[in-house]
Amino acid sequence: MRVLQFLLLSLFSLTIYAQGTSQNFTKKAPLTDQQLKRWSHLDLEKDSIPGMSVDKAYVELLKGKKGVKVIVGVVDSGVDINQEDLKPVIWTNKKEIPNNGKDDDKNGFIDDVHGWNFLGDSNAENLEMTRILKKPDDGSETYKKALSDYNAKIADLTDAKENVDVLLKADKAVREALKKDNYTLSELKDMPSVKFELYDAKRIMLSYANQKGDTFHDDLKSYQEYVYDQLDYNLNKDFNARKLVGDNPEDINDKKYGNNVVFSKERKDNLHGTHVAGIIAQARNNGLGGDGVADNVEIMAIRAVPNGDEYDKDIALAIRYAVDNGAKVINGSFGKDFSPHAEWVYDAIKYAASKDVLIVHAAGNDAKDIDKEPNFPTDAVNGAEIADNLLTIGALNYEYGEKVIAKFSNYGQKNVDVYAPGVKIYATVPGNKYKYLQGTSMAAPNAAGVATLIREYYPNLKAAQVKQILMQSGTPLNLEVLVDEKRIKIPFSQASVSGKIVNAYNALKMAEEMSNSIKNNPKL
Repeated sequence: MRVLQFLLLSLFSLTIYAQGTSQNFTKKAPLTDQQLKRWSHLDLEKDSIPGMSVDKAYVELLKGKKGVKVIVGVVDSGVDINQEDLKPVIWTNKKEIPNNGKDDDKNGFIDDVHGWNFLGDSNAENLEMTRILKKPDDGSETYKKALSDYNAKIADLTDAKENVDVLLKADKAVREALKKDNYTLSELKDMPSVKFELYDAKRIMLSYANQKGDTFHDDLKSYQEYVYDQLDYNLNKDFNARKLVGDNPEDINDKKYGNNVVFSKERKDNLHGTHVAGIIAQARNNGLGGDGVADNVEIMAIRAVPNGDEYDKDIALAIRYAVDNGAKVINGSFGKDFSPHAEWVYDAIKYAASKDVLIVHAAGNDAKDIDKEPNFPTDAVNGAEIADNLLTIGALNYEYGEKVIAKFSNYGQKNVDVYAPGVKIYATVPGNKYKYLQGTSMAAPNAAGVATLIREYYPNLKAAQVKQILMQSGTPLNLEVLVDEKRIKIPFSQASVSGKIVNAYNALKMAEEMSNSIKNNPKL
């Protein structure tokens, strides 16, 4: 049956959507602020921007139609469930009586009203390579690679720390001289620097600020946090955050841990998950922030991704939680280079497939070929695909041309399925605010939003069919693109399995044809 469905999809793709590869679209003028805030919803042919044709789909295909509500599990760092643009779309477990200290629905989780927090009070974590190196050297290739990668990372971060410390010292000197913390670039340029020390500080900060622009204060703070978090937590072998959780992360059957608070105590630590949720589901056309892709959705918040590498156990149980509590799409904007208990996650992926749940996963931000260097989780074991419900997403830039694949995005002709917008994506962040972020972390929820639309309006389609629709209905690009850290040039068609970018308009047209065919031919 699956083969017949695949052939039908191929037929639709060839007959209806084979409009030829894209032409040389070029945006002749800079994007306006409004265009930039929602470029991922625009159309390549109409707007000369490699968006997903979401607006076109709503105007021409969905107007006047009503779909079913779809629950999307967001497995991430935590979601600000009180954010103004997300609060109306947060999933509520109606079988659970809030705050009574009981597991009313007998699902194994007490008071899980809006989801579950598998990290408890923990947030900062080691990278997986660090956790591997905490154990005795077993002589394995995995241990050797972890040690090599760790040493290289330590060397890079040591250099970065020296750079950060120089910048922080210069910044402090300038702030004291100007008697102002948030000084502007203009004030920095006009600042007198009679003393040599101040002259040097001004020179250093001017160089940095000219590179970063008006956001140089925020950029410096982010740079500092990144470097110090890496050294203090991610790469620190003496740091043990898991003791705050209280479970044994090496035992998949030790499941009684975590709590029902689906956000971190520190607001900033929920930024990533809140942004991801907003890309999928923030309200459309309400004058606040950006627009979500899906219009009839509930976000199930599942906190399992720390500031560091996620545990295989948490991800496996998070997937199962989402599946067992009604999610039909799961977004996973996370990933890592090592996966000691990958079999737990493989089993969870297969479990989701058996329950008709689609998992949309970010390809990763290391600018590497993941056909050669895996980014976990994957859906392949020894080169063989274990399930047909995992969709891996690379990130697009808003500039059409050789730089259309985001500079940071992983790629792979076998292990990246399709591309979606992932640079300068405007969405919800904690505290009723909105922000531009970038990463395959943003590309995945864009694609998940389109998958959710299909499941809303064509609920008779299975997860595997939705995956194939997103891949086959996408827009092919007939151009060479830059990929990898080495910035090599390859045909766009060789950067993923499909050689395409997600197109909501085409996907919904194909979904309708497929849905009608199945209704008319129930045996398919």
